[in-house]
Amino acid sequence: MSLRLGDQAPNFQAQTTIGDIDFYDYTEGSWVVLYSHPSDYTPVCTTELGRTAQLKGEFEKRNVKVLALSVDDIEDHFGWIKDINETQNTNVDFPIIADKDRTVAELYDMIHPNASATATVRSVFVIGPDRKVKLTLTYPASTGRNFNEILRVIDSLQLTDEYSVATPADWTDGQDVIVVPAIKTEDIPAKFPKGFTEIKPYLRTTPQPNK
Repeated sequence: MSLRLGDQAPNFQAQTTIGDIDFYDYTEGSWVVLYSHPSDYTPVCTTELGRTAQLKGEFEKRNVKVLALSVDDIEDHFGWIKDINETQNTNVDFPIIADKDRTVAELYDMIHPNASATATVRSVFVIGPDRKVKLTLTYPASTGRNFNEILRVIDSLQLTDEYSVATPADWTDGQDVIVVPAIKTEDIPAKFPKGFTEIKPYLRTTPQPNK
């Protein structure tokens, strides 16, 4: 069964490039990005893991732990990391799960038989500190992920988790946000003292409240 938004993210134990981990213990109190790769030593994945490592500071300041997964074994992972560090001019120090028996891939429904009977698709899960699935993305094997978009979504999720707002199309951190319809217009000034604009009765915007 596939995981849906709001579902509890399943726990698991796994061998990784930083040692054996319990997923819940390792990610306690953090936001999480868990994402899968079809296999080691593939060109698109090499760029993705390199980009993730380059963005280490961006993930850390958002209290996000990143875990990657591939169905190859741990020795392949270590060899691949050397290639990634060399070709992408970075240092991969986040865990890559060695899921050779596909336990985690099946737990998170990362194998789509009509795409490949054995390899994981490019799944992305953003999981909150409450262990709930906040976002899922699925890419085909041929298309690399946009990590700026993943960071943008995390910014939105963290903001909207704290305030009664939503983020509009193409929103980026620092831009105006939408006041959720559940808040009456007459109640907005008390909740959002920076002011608001009523474009339509159902469309009210306000400056980002945590800036």
